[in-house]
Amino acid sequence: MDAELTRAIGDLLAAHDPATTPVADFLGARFDAGLAWVHFPEGLGGRSAPRATQQEVNDAFAAAGAPTLDSGRHGIGLGMAAPTLLAHGSEEVRRRFLRPLWTGEEVWCQLFSEPGAGSDLAALGTRAVQEEETGDWIVDGQKVWTSLAHEADWAILVTRTDPDVPKHRGMTYFVCDMHAPGVEVRPLRQATGEAEFNEVFLSGVRIPDAHRLGAVGDGWRVAQTTLMNERVAIGGHAEPREGGMIGVLARTWRERPDLHTPALQDAVLRLWVDAEAARLTSERLRQQLAAGQPGPEGSAAKLAFARLNQQISGLELELLGAEGLEYEDYSFRRPANPSMIGGSPGYRYLRAKGNSIEGGTSEILRGIIAERVLGLPQEIRVDKDVAWKDLPR
Repeated sequence: MDAELTRAIGDLLAAHDPATTPVADFLGARFDAGLAWVHFPEGLGGRSAPRATQQEVNDAFAAAGAPTLDSGRHGIGLGMAAPTLLAHGSEEVRRRFLRPLWTGEEVWCQLFSEPGAGSDLAALGTRAVQEEETGDWIVDGQKVWTSLAHEADWAILVTRTDPDVPKHRGMTYFVCDMHAPGVEVRPLRQATGEAEFNEVFLSGVRIPDAHRLGAVGDGWRVAQTTLMNERVAIGGHAEPREGGMIGVLARTWRERPDLHTPALQDAVLRLWVDAEAARLTSERLRQQLAAGQPGPEGSAAKLAFARLNQQISGLELELLGAEGLEYEDYSFRRPANPSMIGGSPGYRYLRAKGNSIEGGTSEILRGIIAERVLGLPQEIRVDKDVAWKDLPR
């Protein structure tokens, strides 16, 4: 980290004591000083610095005890909306949304999947029609599996604007006000008892054209920016050794020698090695990302994350036997800060089942890795030149 960044961090910490400054005020000052996303342009939370310096800046603030946002509540905004807004938003949009997103004053969700368009996102049918008089877009449709829609102020939204062209070419991407008339959020109860995600109904929702990201009909390309960042955010985030689910399993193993058998020891060691290999691979991925935008390699990190979480949580139940089947609270809950590894072993086991669905199903990710990383022949797609309106549903 160069001397200028070091000095800027020191000046900010001197002027805003992390121990006494309210979180939103401290994060706002960090944004204004260009120390939020240092690789972003000046005036948008950055200094146009090399992306590789971001981790050093984060480490310096962490060492000083500086506050950060909860990733459960703000992960979609920080990890998916922000890079998409930067890459495809107008100057007006970026200046309006990036600062309150960074400070946590506004919460974001993601309106992508639909009941008939989950893994095949390009098949989505939520319709957006532009009004001639005002230029606004009127949106009607349904989205599903939307995490934190009940908490969100804004959403990143992909719609169908031209049904007469093949499915990948008739999509347009917007920022949607979750408090706008016509937005209805209904909870979906999960196997865990929680309802951290929802179905969202959009009925005549008005969106100004100024809140469009990218060109009309270019929504698929814009969505790829979001999806590539999402997979890295889920599977490629920084973890210390024995961070995440493997740390829980390792702690259980050490604290409960009465559970040890040679076969279980072998299973724990194998998963520990797999988790460490995945962690180091994710670290290498983040180093590669320092030079540019996420690529298809992020799919491998997310795929490994899902597989390991399910195997580790399953082994934890096997270790604990009947004790692991206890479930302390199955009441309906709406968590504001969902955690994949919180709660009981039974909770972790059930919650991990969603890891192979959220952020792209494992089956789709394997296809991406095969075609775009390994260079294997593409799957035969008989619908790629068929107008969306003519596709069977």
